[in-house]
Amino acid sequence: MQELSVIGLILHASLPVQLVMAGLVVLSLLSWGIIFNKLAVLRRARLATQDFEQQFWSGIDLNRLYEDTRQHHRSAGVEKLFQAGFAEFIKLRRQGGVDNSEQLDGARRAMRAAAQRELDALDHHNSFLATVGSVSPYIGLFGTVWGIMHAFIGLGNAGQATLATVAPGIAEALIATAIGLFAAIPAVVAYNRFAADVDRLAGRFDSFMEEFSNILQRLAAR
Repeated sequence: MQELSVIGLILHASLPVQLVMAGLVVLSLLSWGIIFNKLAVLRRARLATQDFEQQFWSGIDLNRLYEDTRQHHRSAGVEKLFQAGFAEFIKLRRQGGVDNSEQLDGARRAMRAAAQRELDALDHHNSFLATVGSVSPYIGLFGTVWGIMHAFIGLGNAGQATLATVAPGIAEALIATAIGLFAAIPAVVAYNRFAADVDRLAGRFDSFMEEFSNILQRLAAR
């Protein structure tokens, strides 16, 4: 009788079940890598947004603020929206012959495009986490079904049904389901957390665009 330990059961599992387990482990490792990376990216965007909003509402001159932000090589959050909107606003004002409404529309379009690019970057790889969370249990279940089928085929060939002969095959099959859940649960939790964080940042982007548009409207009227 084979060793009834997790390592022993994995080593003695049939080749298809071992391939399923290996695939699930790879998916789990990739998910954790994405999770740690996105935690850092979203934290950076959140802190950058907070810092910039404090500076923006401190009463600093917008031209000076724009020149300061241009020196940042890794802008993030609403800072990118400000850079895009103010740069477009200045360009249209300097062209001449462009009325106030066109200047504001151009700044809004630039900010919306920058916001969409920023949200796309923040949402990057979220679909992979969703896929891992949805398909991993089924991949593990496939390994379980295959392992149980293989165990019963071997049992039929042996011609004698005892707990000692059935237990190892069923146990090694159930490990595939356990690994599938181990890969799926963190991916689902992380996906929901990151989706909520991106939605909150999107709301802050929208609020900033409306408030900054009002400021630009007053500047255009001067």
